[in-house]
Amino acid sequence: MCLQLRKQVLEEEGYNVIGVTTAEDALETLREAPVCCMIADHKLKGETGVELARNIKKIKRYVPVILYSGAIPGNLSNIDAYVNKGEPTATFLRVVRNVVERYFA
Repeated sequence: MCLQLRKQVLEEEGYNVIGVTTAEDALETLREAPVCCMIADHKLKGETGVELARNIKKIKRYVPVILYSGAIPGNLSNIDAYVNKGEPTATFLRVVRNVVERYFA
């Protein structure tokens, strides 16, 4: 549910979004598609968002990773930005916009 809502919000802002539900699918997408930002939940099936971020950086170290979670994990290595799920949509969009702009700078 959250994935679909955030996908819709981002698409309404003009972003092209590829939504996946597993870390494995995220890494496959990263390998096959042009990606300028990855947004991951921290609680994933099989691994955490921080572990996924580490694997993302092994494949394409320059692609920024936003962790979108209900609680800050103890370790934010390989995470470029963090957004708490309780934040307003405007905050979420501002963080995404800033990260994507840095990617293209």
